[in-house]
Amino acid sequence: MTAEAPTDAETAVRELLSGRGFDYDPETVAIDDAEAFARLAPPVREWWVEEFGAFVPENGGLFTPPQKGAVPRIDDGTNTLVCAPTGSGKTQASFCAIIDDLFERARTGDGLGNSVHCLYISPLKSLANDIHRNLAEPLEGITKKLEARGEPVEIRHAIRHGDTSDSDRQRMLETTPHILNTTPETVAILLNSPKFKKKLETVEYVIVDEIHSLAENKRGTHLAVSLERLEAMCETSPTRIGCSATVEPLETVGEFLVGGRYEDGEWTPRDYDIVDARFVREFDIELACPTDDLINTPREVVTDRFYDRLTELVDDHTNTLVFTNTRSGAERVLHNLRERADFDESDSGCHHGSLSKGRRKEIEEGLKTGDLDVVTTSTSLELGIDMPYIDLVVQVGSPKSVAALLQRVGRAGHQLGETVKGRVVALDRDELVECAVMLKKAEEGFVDRVFVPENADDVATQQVYGMAINGPRPEAEIREILRSAYPYRAYDDDDLERLFRYLTADYEGMEDRNVYAKVWRDRNDPPGGEYHYDDFEPGTPLVGKRGRMARVIYMTNIGTIPDSFTCDVFTRSGDEWVGQLDEEYLDTLEGGDVFVLGGSRYEYRYRRGSKVYVDPTSARPTVPSWFSERLPLSYDLGREILAFQRRLLDRLDSGGPSAVRRWLREFPMDENTVRAVTRMFDAQVRYGGARSVSTDRRLAVEVELDHDQYQRNYYVHANYGRRFNDGLSRLLAYRCAQEANTNVTVAVADHGFTLSMPMNRKVDLESLLADVDPTAVRADLRAALDGTDLLKRYFRINATRALMILKRYKGHEKSASQQQVSSEMLLGFAEEKEEFAVLEETYREILEDKLNVEAVETFVAGVRAGDIDVHLQEVDSPTPRAFGLATLMASDVVLAEDESAVLQEFHDRVMAEIDDDADGVTVDTGG
Repeated sequence: MTAEAPTDAETAVRELLSGRGFDYDPETVAIDDAEAFARLAPPVREWWVEEFGAFVPENGGLFTPPQKGAVPRIDDGTNTLVCAPTGSGKTQASFCAIIDDLFERARTGDGLGNSVHCLYISPLKSLANDIHRNLAEPLEGITKKLEARGEPVEIRHAIRHGDTSDSDRQRMLETTPHILNTTPETVAILLNSPKFKKKLETVEYVIVDEIHSLAENKRGTHLAVSLERLEAMCETSPTRIGCSATVEPLETVGEFLVGGRYEDGEWTPRDYDIVDARFVREFDIELACPTDDLINTPREVVTDRFYDRLTELVDDHTNTLVFTNTRSGAERVLHNLRERADFDESDSGCHHGSLSKGRRKEIEEGLKTGDLDVVTTSTSLELGIDMPYIDLVVQVGSPKSVAALLQRVGRAGHQLGETVKGRVVALDRDELVECAVMLKKAEEGFVDRVFVPENADDVATQQVYGMAINGPRPEAEIREILRSAYPYRAYDDDDLERLFRYLTADYEGMEDRNVYAKVWRDRNDPPGGEYHYDDFEPGTPLVGKRGRMARVIYMTNIGTIPDSFTCDVFTRSGDEWVGQLDEEYLDTLEGGDVFVLGGSRYEYRYRRGSKVYVDPTSARPTVPSWFSERLPLSYDLGREILAFQRRLLDRLDSGGPSAVRRWLREFPMDENTVRAVTRMFDAQVRYGGARSVSTDRRLAVEVELDHDQYQRNYYVHANYGRRFNDGLSRLLAYRCAQEANTNVTVAVADHGFTLSMPMNRKVDLESLLADVDPTAVRADLRAALDGTDLLKRYFRINATRALMILKRYKGHEKSASQQQVSSEMLLGFAEEKEEFAVLEETYREILEDKLNVEAVETFVAGVRAGDIDVHLQEVDSPTPRAFGLATLMASDVVLAEDESAVLQEFHDRVMAEIDDDADGVTVDTGG
């Protein structure tokens, strides 16, 4: 709504401020948003001034930067993506104009009725709960002001998600909230609720909070289609508002938010505006390292210095939030802080997803009230609740992307105007380089891209099934709704035919395996025919549900978050139980891989259902214990690291180590880090030459003969992140195995990967890479996945999402391990069928979302075109930049004792050779 603006809006605003004790001198305090603020109705303006009038000097007006951009646009009914850091008022920006509009209509019109007008959708229940509480304050405050004027109004708001009781759900049906806070999964359920879906026809506003965290996964894909289904049933097109932290590309997220339509054969997004306030806050971020020599400094010294400094930082601040990269790391840091300093349960805590809901809630309350001096966490507090007293964030190790760094550090200094203060501590040589580049790019305004999954058949299955249950519906209408969602804009007729073939069980033997048709597909009969529907013209192709249990099956089985389970590990000889592994960890294991469990080393052999069989071994581990829990390095950041290494080599070549140190002092890092990074690259070049360092124009590969293990190891310095490296390593391992006629073992990290084969086998990796046809990459990777545990697990996940396997049916619940057994029986059937939708989606998800196949294709094309040089070099011992690849045992907090010994051994070998060859070493920058 637009209230009548005064002739001089700023004068009116200053009078309003003055009347509430805020007398600001026009000469020193500007108010540049008076016209926008004057749009609000008087009671809303009064409440806003009382709450936020004190912040006018910092904001330059009544609104923060994102609010200045968003409030007028939302007031005009414009779809808007608001992109701004934590604590900048994004959520208030979204709700302000909406609340103003609802109050005005409740006060002057026919009221708001008994239906929903605004949907607030959050990825987290805790965030929805927090917003629900925060929304109560303005609604109650403005309601009281209207009551004082003799204008009683009521705007109801409620929260509904999986934890909402049946009685509360029934109450919402009888007395419906005008503002409903919910989650993506609940929206999909409400769209198929026979009674409540009618309540959604009046929705005029949809707010999607933390949209960046949804766009990159299938929860967001599901929500994008739900919003199109909502659009089709609403009386008027709802205004969509997306709230996002720092994200890139803005246009992709904007189009994901608003969806679009096909016009003249081309998909065109709906109109929307972007409010880009990503960099409105001041950041004080620095990288630190406890020593300038992580090899020779004793492990206990590094540990002591780290905890001494962490304790100092906690003591110097009001509330400190410490992020680690694993849950075990968060527990260990808290334990050591309590052991070494004067902290206990009353002033410190740990928060992560494995803790009970009650314990997490206790920690969250302590953060809200400021009662906890320090809290350690992994990823669970990146999003969600307000923590107004946090004034320092410490990140231990690399958060793996600039976006994650800004999201985590942004939890400090929660009020606009406060400097966001963060300290990053690196305890690993590879992470020193990673974090150095990350902090510099953050300072320059760089943000990693979000990649949206596209054409997911499993999500499409759920949504088409939901539309059929609400039908019958014209097939053309279903196609239009599905393709209106950004993730399905390229979903063509062939894709839809493949999907309908699965949904109608149009495969011989499918129903024999208890997988039944979910929909029927037919043309509308003429009047008087057995299957005639008056709402549609005769001959119209229609889609409807099959089975009396369809709605119940849909309601109890939809969603995209997969179930997971642990697998029991047994020795093959003696069938002795030795422990348990999370099934996600098994994705990283191939036959012959060595891992540590319970302090002992085991060689992975095979898996049967939920049982894993191993052999005891003394061989060095090839897959670290934290592998499945850590986030992968962002591909975009990996490319920036490679460009950084090229520039560093140029300086090392032209001015030596002193020139590198001078350059690195321009980065936000301490002197220990400057010297440690310089020392590492100087040793690398002196030992292996500049061409042993990968850049954005070169891939360095070193070959080592490990006589102890009788292996030939190829250390591939690909700094593109674990997803890319998982894809490229599988491709090369597949090709190497064919060429050398031998098994190839793969070990993958963020900064590269290792290929190992028997010493009596050899391949020319340089020629092999150059010979790969980019158009054959997908076929080769698909062949390499055949029979792997990774394929089996993802098929189970997608078969469950596609309702091929029902988690819940007739009161019975099927556990994840039972689902796995069922899926393995179905996988063989699916592999025999041509373009079976669930199997095709499994390959698509693994190749595109997990193995970054598009980036692998681009890289291979670059090698073939000569844009990327492949440099192969034989070494007696791994170079300094390969130490991490040679061990793959980095701990999440401090270096493990056995790794320190191995690194020291490698380092001593390198330094001895450098000293022996110290005369006349020149730096060759190569490509």
